Amino acid sequence: MNQNSETEPAAAQQKVAIKIFGVGNAGISMMQRLVEGGLEGVEFLAVNTDAASLLGSSASQKIHLESKPLRGMGTGGDPERGQVAAEEAAAKLKEACAGAGVVFILAGLGGGAGTGISAVLARVAREAGAVVLGFVTTPFDCEGRRRQNVAQEGLEALREAADGVICLPNQKVFKLIDENTSVISTFKLIGDLLADGARGVWRLLAHPGLMDVHFGDFCALMRDRHMESCFATTEAIGPTRSREAMDKLLAHPMLDGGQMLAESDAVLVSLIGGPDLTMAEVNRVMGEIQGRCDGAHVMMGAAIDERYCERLAITVIVARKGEVSVQNEQRARTNPEELQTQLLSRTSTGKPKSRLIPPAPELSPDKVEQLLSRQRNGGTRGRKNAAKMRQAQLPLEIISKGRFDKSEPTIHMGEDLDVPTYLRRGISLN
Repeated sequence: MNQNSETEPAAAQQKVAIKIFGVGNAGISMMQRLVEGGLEGVEFLAVNTDAASLLGSSASQKIHLESKPLRGMGTGGDPERGQVAAEEAAAKLKEACAGAGVVFILAGLGGGAGTGISAVLARVAREAGAVVLGFVTTPFDCEGRRRQNVAQEGLEALREAADGVICLPNQKVFKLIDENTSVISTFKLIGDLLADGARGVWRLLAHPGLMDVHFGDFCALMRDRHMESCFATTEAIGPTRSREAMDKLLAHPMLDGGQMLAESDAVLVSLIGGPDLTMAEVNRVMGEIQGRCDGAHVMMGAAIDERYCERLAITVIVARKGEVSVQNEQRARTNPEELQTQLLSRTSTGKPKSRLIPPAPELSPDKVEQLLSRQRNGGTRGRKNAAKMRQAQLPLEIISKGRFDKSEPTIHMGEDLDVPTYLRRGISLN
């Protein structure tokens, strides 16, 4: 691409140090796709609790998180273990983020490593002065409710820690596949989609362009917004490429038929074409997008690449305020007491229940004599009184179940079978 002398200094001034972290097995796999794509000026880092997954990575730096609770066996799907390992290595992670203007975090949520490490990494990266963007996936519905809940909790934690999060729910991929698509092809498609989103932001910041996005503007848009985002990438070839690319974009399932543009708070657009890209094509695409997201902050970057001769690629990242925040604002207007009750119930969760039963408390001499007298008297009166007795929960220190804290109880015909029979039936053992 030919640039004049005025453009070259501007491009040199806004060259940004970008570091891309692949976290957990899924994140490292997605990062590997970007490594193979040949992104220039990017440092790739792999982070995991599983040393074996790091061996096959092409990352320039591999960070193995290990702690005493893991004992070399990984997280076992427990995000708390991943979080503990990340917190213990926070200084190492912060050092790895040093010097970066932008940090990308690629991860699959729902497991132990990606879910537990991502939020900690985002926090220390922001402490190191970087703008942090998360690119994550959430599980399919068929993977079970527990993984969905774990992923949702991890997503909320990452949104709080990062400047922006682009989330791809795996379930949406069903709109892009058919009955004959294999499992391997499906997960490859998911990785490619998320990698395309990261590649689009990289083009905005690092690719030499005729219309560059200034890094200061990018920081002002993303920093401290804590937004949720979606993205879409389309490509077309031929004389009608701009119209075809826009038609594909508006029909893209990730944008819900263009509805996400109307609900957007900010939009980032990356255009890349060959030397034959015309100004009329750029104007047509941007006019269509801006007409559908009136009121949103629109940021555009356009670059020329000789490899894209007769082609046009459009990447759109749509950011909006989180739905939870909007719902809370509406509830606060209509019913402030309900919102206050909801927030209080979230903060006072208490300790988890345990299957381990604490020992019975010591009884006073008078209480012992009273119980012995009842047993000696027996009769109908004693049985009636006994029938009314119920085992109460004592205000004792509850012993944790360890890794089984989040296990769902075994319910049969309305009864929790994890609770001993004599407690469920109200039988006194004294």
